[in-house]
Amino acid sequence: MEKQNVIVEKSFQFALKIIEFCELLEEHKKYVIARQLLKSSTSIGANIREGQGAESRADFIHKLKIAMKEAEETEYWLLLCKYSKNYPFEEPLLNENKEILKILNSIITTAKKNDH
Repeated sequence: MEKQNVIVEKSFQFALKIIEFCELLEEHKKYVIARQLLKSSTSIGANIREGQGAESRADFIHKLKIAMKEAEETEYWLLLCKYSKNYPFEEPLLNENKEILKILNSIITTAKKNDH
């Protein structure tokens, strides 16, 4: 159970950093990307927290898979910032998102193994 608490905290801290980064994007008038990035990145932690109260192991896995999809989408928006001209970009955010993806993948894999 300790791992799940780590991911809850890590995803929450990540969302706080993304909120600041989205404010920076908005200062540069990059509103569309800021809005998309804010939605997907904050959904990661929201779905992980929902998973903590899952009604079953299958529900838990489902919630974490949704969180993983949101993290994949977040990576997409961050990569657009990285490779677009005149967009702010912060490499540590991309690295942190990749770490969250790895942790989620590990939790989902373990939960599936324990399900059989």
